Amino acid sequence: MNRPSITDPPSNGTVTQSPGPLVAISHRHQPLSPQEKIVVQHDQPAVAVITPTGLDPQRLPFLEELYDSLRAQEGISLEWIIAPNGPRADPDLIPRAITKDRRVRVVARPGPGPASARNTAMNYVRAPRVAFIDDDDRIPPQSLAVRNERAIDTGLRWVAGLSADWYPESGGLSTWMCPTPVGRHEAGDVWTYWPDPQASKPPLGHCMLLTDTRLAQAVGHGGLNKGEDYSFLIGVCARAAGELLSDVVYHRRVHSGQWTAAETYRDQVEFDARVHSWLKGRAERELRLEAPYVGSA
Repeated sequence: MNRPSITDPPSNGTVTQSPGPLVAISHRHQPLSPQEKIVVQHDQPAVAVITPTGLDPQRLPFLEELYDSLRAQEGISLEWIIAPNGPRADPDLIPRAITKDRRVRVVARPGPGPASARNTAMNYVRAPRVAFIDDDDRIPPQSLAVRNERAIDTGLRWVAGLSADWYPESGGLSTWMCPTPVGRHEAGDVWTYWPDPQASKPPLGHCMLLTDTRLAQAVGHGGLNKGEDYSFLIGVCARAAGELLSDVVYHRRVHSGQWTAAETYRDQVEFDARVHSWLKGRAERELRLEAPYVGSA
């Protein structure tokens, strides 16, 4: 189904729209070198990647490394929507090597924070599935393809993989063994692996998911200043069945400028976001369990 194109008035922000995405044709077991890759025009990407960013000049090299990891994705066509947000998020800071790529679209929203930026970026998604990647992280070459293929094979609305902490200086990786076990999970079941929101964050990571675009748009990120990813994750897993794979699909950079690692991050606002998301998951689960009995009397 062809979706109508969307354009915003100039006063609402900057939208840089590309002629269309590209797909790199490669062989999974014998990857082609960058010089050997054949690039062809593709009508519709299989996966959209959304990255909200404050475009901190010190983090621009991280954004370029993320771009390199997207270019290295094998067996998948993609589009990348970059959503600058915040007072210093000047789209002109994005390196030209990125913006000239026809797979890239820049949707600048100077005023709102990351939740609104993630939500409005979804207005421009053309792919049937969407993933979120933070501007200081990266993904391994099979990340998108392995989740996308599993989603197609099973018909599941979301498929996730494991996340590993990545230490760039040494190149080391440390896989997070999340509370949610590998395997299929029915709608609402992921919440059950999060017994106490005061003690921990959710049992899966937002960026571990590849989600049906319609489901992602239906759930959204709310309007939270922090923890919008908690709300999205719990909402997605509450609405539809999915699966957690044993593959590592996300590399979370460990560095001194990591916002979520700062002492000031775990404040009342973040705590309230955790409780809000936990209550949301409980409510979704209870409503789903009650649904067969509603109107049956």
